[in-house]
Amino acid sequence: MTEIILRVTIAGGSEWVMVLLLALSVVSFSIIGERALFFRERRRQLDALDARLSPAIAKTDIAAIHQAVEGSDDAVLSAAIGDPHADKRGREAAKEVIASTLARQRLRLERRLTFLGTLGNNAPFIGLFGTVLGVMRAFTDLSKGSMEGHASVMAGISEALAATAVGLFVAIPAVVAFNYFQRQVDNVLSTTEALALGIVATTNPSSKES
Repeated sequence: MTEIILRVTIAGGSEWVMVLLLALSVVSFSIIGERALFFRERRRQLDALDARLSPAIAKTDIAAIHQAVEGSDDAVLSAAIGDPHADKRGREAAKEVIASTLARQRLRLERRLTFLGTLGNNAPFIGLFGTVLGVMRAFTDLSKGSMEGHASVMAGISEALAATAVGLFVAIPAVVAFNYFQRQVDNVLSTTEALALGIVATTNPSSKES
């Protein structure tokens, strides 16, 4: 049984692992491109909102605040002013509504990032697995006399090591992109939270603390 499993495992050497890694790299770069466009657009919208809301909050211009928020599709900022009974709920209750909406917003912003993080952590191991299979195949072929001399063995091992290199090629961009996008998530949520709390403090007079 062990011999049968071994034959099936190394039958294709590292080739099928290489194909798998290349397929994963295509998915990874597709996600990186999609998320890059998403965050660029989200950042542009948020910067425009910040430019309109910050002066309105500083001047306590409630009409301008409502106009700016109603013209956007930001769920967090809408939650900050969307309750018609906001003047009765108090600052702490308003903060809870904002925190809940921010949690849902985080899920949207972090969409597909788990795949990048998982791929970045595991692609090198997949590549190493392919290398091990390639080395096993090289020595199996040598034992059967289908390869001649140490030079042939080294050539087989060199070819097998390409799987590790491909694994690193797939992993490094995924890790870099994952870390960058996580930073973008934190920046977007921090800016949104600051604006939302400013809106609550401005539009909810009863929430002012003594």
